[in-house]
Amino acid sequence: MEMLATETHQSQRLDSLMSDSSPTKVRFHVLGITTLVAFLMYLDRACIGWIINAESFQSMGLDSTQKDHIASAFFWAYALAQMPAGWLSDRYGARVLMTIYIASWSLCTAATSCSIGFMTLMIARLGTGLAEAGAYPASSSILTKWAHVEWRGLGSSIVSMGGRIGGALAPLLTAFVILRLGQWWPLESGEWRWAGWIYGVLGLLVAFAFWRVFREHPRQHPRCNEAEIALLAEGRGDFQPTRDPPKRFPWAAALRSRNLWLMNLYQFLANVGWVFMLNTLPKYLKEVMHVDDKTNGILSTLALAIAVIALPIGGIVTDVCTRKLGPTWGRRLPLSLTRFFAAGSYLAALAFDSPVMMAVAFGAVAFFADFALPATWATMQDISGKHQAQLFGWANMWGNFGAALQPAMLAWIAFHFDANHDYREAIWFSAGVFALAGIVALGLDAKRPVVAAH
Repeated sequence: MEMLATETHQSQRLDSLMSDSSPTKVRFHVLGITTLVAFLMYLDRACIGWIINAESFQSMGLDSTQKDHIASAFFWAYALAQMPAGWLSDRYGARVLMTIYIASWSLCTAATSCSIGFMTLMIARLGTGLAEAGAYPASSSILTKWAHVEWRGLGSSIVSMGGRIGGALAPLLTAFVILRLGQWWPLESGEWRWAGWIYGVLGLLVAFAFWRVFREHPRQHPRCNEAEIALLAEGRGDFQPTRDPPKRFPWAAALRSRNLWLMNLYQFLANVGWVFMLNTLPKYLKEVMHVDDKTNGILSTLALAIAVIALPIGGIVTDVCTRKLGPTWGRRLPLSLTRFFAAGSYLAALAFDSPVMMAVAFGAVAFFADFALPATWATMQDISGKHQAQLFGWANMWGNFGAALQPAMLAWIAFHFDANHDYREAIWFSAGVFALAGIVALGLDAKRPVVAAH
């Protein structure tokens, strides 16, 4: 009888929701929690750079080579796990897998602060990379169901912006946690440990919130009414939950797809061109432009912060272009033109002697680099079908390989061509790679799915 009463109550609640002619707002709650997940992911990813340079961390006794290995371990694990993690999300659902991913990387972040030496710290960072690998593929899959088909670019930009803000605030938040909590509760083993513990607990709370808020499909959400379902179903045909999730990665279709290989190459080249901004810009400003550390930090941060505003603008532009020009050119133009503009901004930076004007030019690089990110996500959503998370992870893996290999490429260029160590050759190379990515983008077609519909 109690079970019958509960079912009756739920049925009455659903009838009440469905009787409302205006759409409910569940899609915004889903977008909000997914954006919060992206914020946390980048916070946990970026905090290690500031943890290992904290004064209290130096008691660990690690040399610079060991610190470099710890910093890079995350990215190799992250790249290699992209496709398997995406397949798991498609196979078993984003609700279960994303909750596991968030909880797992949060525990690994907490384990970072429990480390007693190089090996335990390395294992914790590898675990963080493995666990975070599935977050963006799963997020892309979430947007295919919970964002209106004509607003995929804007939805993607909001989630991506959450990640960018998390990365941008990581230095400030991590320094605050270490210094403030270190003053209140000093630790004999080092105040740096507070950062991992705090972020780990925060992550477990976010994992719980995601589980409560999210459902795989609007039709499966108890608070989503028929008006909202009808809104999200526009332009999709049969808008139903997946009845037959993919059991294996579509290797044959993926390896034959010229479209997907172009996207793999595009992301590889775009990341190679972009990583100069993260790894080398501070060195360039210090060693070539001879700015002091404080000014260097301000200019480098401002250059990267400009990219945050590019994301929503890029999302709106690709959605408008898609409505006006169709999916092919609506995605293709932002993907291509922004790469050429980013390349031109790199070259413009070489024409300035003023560090401030140079930072503005590098800021333009960051702006145009991120301007295309929503179009990249939306294109993958357009072409991936029910294999969304795993194909997104496959393409993102190649992009992360580019980021991981870029330092070795610049080291080779510096050794063979940059005798005076002015980094000009590295900037020319980065600009050229961006321009090549722009050419590759002209071959992409958002109307050509990787796996043909039956």
